[in-house]
Amino acid sequence: MIVVDADTCVLCGLCTGVCPPNALELTPTRLEVRTNCTDCGWCVPYCPVGAISGGRPIRGRRSPAPERPDA
Repeated sequence: MIVVDADTCVLCGLCTGVCPPNALELTPTRLEVRTNCTDCGWCVPYCPVGAISGGRPIRGRRSPAPERPDA
């Protein structure tokens, strides 16, 4: 189950762009996980502050490595 820590989330929206079923909705005040979430976990590595946790490994599929901005 995907869990969002509302106290940590900075509402950047990076996770919404990588969610395959478009199950994450960014509102002006929080990030919501919709009922169509497949618990794939693709969003987890994209959260820059670690506010998203959970997800289950899917055999034969790995989350892509998040792109890091040049420092």
